[in-house]
Amino acid sequence: SEAKPPKEETPKGISPVKAKKTPSPADAERRKLRPGSGGEKPPEEPPFTYQLKAVPLKFVKEMKDIVLTEAESVGSSAIFEVLISPSTAITSWMKDGSNIRESPKHRFIADGKDRKLHIIDVQLSDAGEYTCVLRLGNKEKTSTAKLIVEGNP
Repeated sequence: SEAKPPKEETPKGISPVKAKKTPSPADAERRKLRPGSGGEKPPEEPPFTYQLKAVPLKFVKEMKDIVLTEAESVGSSAIFEVLISPSTAITSWMKDGSNIRESPKHRFIADGKDRKLHIIDVQLSDAGEYTCVLRLGNKEKTSTAKLIVEGNP
């Protein structure tokens, strides 16, 4: 008589089997996503897309135009500043569409989410359009402002 209950349960046992099956595809999904090998789902492939979704790439504070008159500007410095999010994003700087390299003339300051371009010893030739390019993964944002050096009246 002891052997009977298991036998009776086999037909009913179909539902527990089903219940057991339901999580396993989800587990498989989860396992697939973790190493980033989910071939059928390209958007979720790289692990960092999660961070991108969670933290939108953005300028918390955009660059502002800097207006200097030649008399006060020559020899002084100008600082473009942006506040970015997240702090893991990479910033690069451009002037009139071409990349600026760090030099005694241009200093890049990165302090967490605070990024600055320090233009030292401003000359008339430094006037132009400056752009901060923000990159994270495959996303990119830009913020642009002008350095205006006004000749003396």
